[in-house]
Amino acid sequence: MTPDSNQHTAVPQPPLVADRFDVGSTEDSLQRLVAAAREGGGLFRVHAPGRGSDTWIANNPADIKRVLVTNHRNYTKGVGLDRVRILLGDGIMTSEGDRWRRQRRMIQPFFHRRVVEHFAAAIEDCIECRLAQWEPAALRGEPVDMTEQMSELTLDIVVESIFGSDIAWLHARSGGNPFGIVTEESARDLRFAYKFRSLSRLVHELIAKRRAEDTEHFDFLGMLMAARDKDSGQPMSERELVDEVMTLVVAGHETTASALGWTWYLLATHPQAQARLHAEVDSAGAPGPLSYQASERFEYTRAVLQEAMRLYPPGWILSRRTIEADTLSGFRVPAGTDVMLSPYLIQRDPAHWSRPDAFLPERFIGAADPRDAWIYIPFAAGPRHCVGENFAMYEMTVHVVRVARRWRLEYVDDGPIEIEAAINLRALRHLRLRLVPRR
Repeated sequence: MTPDSNQHTAVPQPPLVADRFDVGSTEDSLQRLVAAAREGGGLFRVHAPGRGSDTWIANNPADIKRVLVTNHRNYTKGVGLDRVRILLGDGIMTSEGDRWRRQRRMIQPFFHRRVVEHFAAAIEDCIECRLAQWEPAALRGEPVDMTEQMSELTLDIVVESIFGSDIAWLHARSGGNPFGIVTEESARDLRFAYKFRSLSRLVHELIAKRRAEDTEHFDFLGMLMAARDKDSGQPMSERELVDEVMTLVVAGHETTASALGWTWYLLATHPQAQARLHAEVDSAGAPGPLSYQASERFEYTRAVLQEAMRLYPPGWILSRRTIEADTLSGFRVPAGTDVMLSPYLIQRDPAHWSRPDAFLPERFIGAADPRDAWIYIPFAAGPRHCVGENFAMYEMTVHVVRVARRWRLEYVDDGPIEIEAAINLRALRHLRLRLVPRR
C-alpha cells in the first residue's frame, strides 16, 4: 500500500471561471456568460454566490443532447422554477415526473399541424386587424412601435385561440381584456406574478359557465376540457385546466412577440435580406389565406425566422438540475447540481457556425438541419421541447408574409439595439420602424 492510497483523491472537474455570479439572476448574466464561455470552453463552472454552489454550463452539443434527450429523465427543471410556478402554477412548463408526462400526453395532439390549421382564420383576422391599424401611421410616414405592436398582436392571437367566442364574455366581466396586463406591464417580478395569477378566478368562472351550458367550443380551452388521459380515461382537474390555460397565455405570447420583434429589427437593418423576402412573397402570386402547408412553401421567409431565433433565441437559457449523478464531457456531475444550457451561446459558437454573428438566413436553406447536430435549440429539444413550435412558426410566417406584401420597413433610430436578457431575450429599448408602402 502506498502512503497516499488511503487518502481522498480529488474528482476532476471542468474549469471554474474567475467571474462569480448567479447565472440567470443578474441583469448582466448574458454578457458575463458570453465572457465566461470564452474562458471556460464547452463545459465549465460558474460559482453562484447567492446559491452557494457551482453552476455547470454545458455548451457542447453532445452534452446538450444528453441533458435534453438521452438522459433527460435524470434532470428536473432547475433554478428559477419556483418563481415561474408562482406565475403559472403546475402547467406543463413547470410540472415534473408523472404529472408532467400525463399533461404533456394530453396536450401535445392539440398542436399537430392539422389542428393548428383550424386556427388559420382566427390568426389571419388578428393579423389583418392589426395591420389595418398601422395604415394611418404608414401613410403619414410615422414610425410604429414594433415592440409594442408585436406584444399586442401575439396576445390577441393567443387569447383568441384559447377562449374563442367567449372573449366577449371575458371583456364584459372585466371591462376590457383582462390579460392586457401581459402587454401593459413589462416587469416580471413577484408583484406581476400575483396580479397575473389573480386572473385564474376568471378562468374558473368561464369553465363553470361552459360546463353549465354544455356547448362545444373549438378553441384551446374547449380542447383542454375535452381531453382525457389515455390510460385512465380521466379528464384534467379544475386546477390543471386553469394552470394549463395560464401557461398557454404566457408561453404563447412572450416568446413569439420577442422572436417577431427581433425578426423585424434584422430585416429593417439588412435591406438585401428584406428585398429577397419581398421577392419570395411577390412570386407567390395573389394574396389569400395561407394553409399550414402553403406557409411551409415560403422557404426564405421561414429561414429568416429561424435565423432571427438563432441570433436572438427568446429563451436564451435553459435550467436543469441533476437527480442522480451523471457524466458530461467525461466529468462526473454530482446529484443536485444546477446545469444550464444556453441556446444563445451554442447558436453563436464559431466552432459550429461560420460568421456566427452575421444575419444570414440562407444558412437554413438546403443545408442539413442544425437541430440534428444539437447546435440549434430555440425551442429546446427532446421530450420537453416547446409544444407550441408548430403554432408559433405558422403564426409568425403568416404575419411576416402579410406585412411584407404591403410595406418595406426602415429602422429609424441610431445605432444597434442592445439586449435585455430577462426571462426572455428582449430589446433593451423599443424598436421603432417606418412602414414604407411597396405598391
